[in-house]
Amino acid sequence: MLSVKSLNQFYGGSHTLWDVELFVAPGSRMAVMGRNGMGKTTLLKCIMGLQPVTSGEITFDGRDLLKCPAEERARLGIGYVPQGREIFSHLTVEENLRVGLGIRKNGPRTIPERVFDLFPALKQMLRRRGGDLSGGQQQQLAIGRALVLEPKLLILDEPTEGIQPNIVHEIGDLVLKLNEETGLTVLLVEQKLPFARRVASEFCILDKGRRVAAGPIVELTDQFVRTHLSV
Repeated sequence: MLSVKSLNQFYGGSHTLWDVELFVAPGSRMAVMGRNGMGKTTLLKCIMGLQPVTSGEITFDGRDLLKCPAEERARLGIGYVPQGREIFSHLTVEENLRVGLGIRKNGPRTIPERVFDLFPALKQMLRRRGGDLSGGQQQQLAIGRALVLEPKLLILDEPTEGIQPNIVHEIGDLVLKLNEETGLTVLLVEQKLPFARRVASEFCILDKGRRVAAGPIVELTDQFVRTHLSV
């Protein structure tokens, strides 16, 4: 489904991604892991067209994403929840959700009822401003906004950051539910090891912008954790 080959990226004179390889198979749940500043968010932004790529390839369902602007990548079926959520704080919950409808290439122009089935609290808060929601509710809104697209691939950047433990567990349940019931493919950046081990089916570790390990999540050994993830 998603293939990244020999990806290189620079910030000015700083080489941030070094020949990164990543393959996300249809129906899988891939966790990209690594310490802070190792290139995880940069990788996601390159996939979404929010950061320039110096060299390499990114394809989605056989389509060359490097030739597509960011908004076209969303229309191809990639839902993106950025780090920090980036909801529109002055817009209502309903208006935030409707932002996703404007990106859709086709399909209904109403918010899919599936979003409210997954997040019933959002239906009760449609008139509330996004900035008045708690951190956990804002994360639910950000995920709901991405799901309005009815994507084939959902990309989540640090979905548990700053979220209370009970909501963290609910987000994990949601990812597993969407994957198991609808076949939604998931790519997430995650720092919390227990969450990643519970939710992901595969993992990829970045260290100083290089892929240093990858495989089924059951192969994420304590040695990998000590070497590349422990602070």
